[in-house]
Amino acid sequence: MKACCGTEVGVMESSRLPFISVVIPVRNEHKYIRACLDSVLRQDYPRDRHEVLLAVGPSEDDTEEIIREYEECYGHIHMLKNLKGTISCGLNIGIKAAKGEYIVRMDAHSEFAQDYISKCVEYLLKSGAENVGGPMVAEGKNPIQRAVAAAYHSPFALGGGKQHIKDYEGYSDTVFLGAFKKSTAEEIGLFDEKLILNEDDDFNFRLSEAGGKIYISSEIHSIYYPRDTYLGLIKQYFGYGFWKVAVIKKHHKPARLSHLVPMMFVLFLIFGGFMSCFSQRFRKFYAGVMGLYTVMDVGVSCTLKAEDTSDGFMLRLRLMLIHFLLHVSYGCGFIAGLIR
Repeated sequence: MKACCGTEVGVMESSRLPFISVVIPVRNEHKYIRACLDSVLRQDYPRDRHEVLLAVGPSEDDTEEIIREYEECYGHIHMLKNLKGTISCGLNIGIKAAKGEYIVRMDAHSEFAQDYISKCVEYLLKSGAENVGGPMVAEGKNPIQRAVAAAYHSPFALGGGKQHIKDYEGYSDTVFLGAFKKSTAEEIGLFDEKLILNEDDDFNFRLSEAGGKIYISSEIHSIYYPRDTYLGLIKQYFGYGFWKVAVIKKHHKPARLSHLVPMMFVLFLIFGGFMSCFSQRFRKFYAGVMGLYTVMDVGVSCTLKAEDTSDGFMLRLRLMLIHFLLHVSYGCGFIAGLIR
């Protein structure tokens, strides 16, 4: 279905509202970009008071053609070239080109509530925070993706960060996506283009170090669609582990326990398995630890509330596997980052 130039719904003339620049880094997003842009077009924030900047990396699918349809149809949507293709480069290209006083970061893998921009502006103005956003609420469209979405809300899987708590309201050390003043981003040096992933962790850390506050509101609603294949999930979390080391090294800050546990688990799998070949006593210890991990995995997977339980038993089985894949891929990435 092609983008259609229809009537602009919900446009309210108001020169008193701040001008907003929505920035979306995009690459190979054929499956998600239409739904994302359609949700952006449904925003109740006046169209004459915001622009949509899509920084498009070199894509092997028809992402550029789809965005060009929308650009031709809607005067406030603009496509920018991101030749390097990374998220951090795309964000910086968008921020530098932005005409708005405020930047609202969006993601092509997400769909946004009708009042998303309005709520971001509201909380920027009333919270006293320099970066605001809502919780990461993950959902899925196929069986694997539904199980991955359930894992995103599992403390056992991701360590229980505040941005993964759906009804959390308050200050945090990071936020999903985020909205901030353009001048604030410029003051702290924009996004670090040397970081392929975890650019938001670095950005929010520098913002906090400069005295800025970060706020999460449960009234800022969006839906995030995670990876929908096991291989895609493994690659993503290997990258998160790898680049987390770079952020820790850059800021000379100690890693949290939640960063180290996956690495220690992987090392235990490797060296524990090796030692078990030579020691019966260690073999029993190894079996006991793995048994405990399995019990925890099964327990969490069977009790965690998923958005869609139509898959029933199979969703729980997939969730058990996904927990293991998340831990191992992140741990391996972290080890690879340390070695490098």
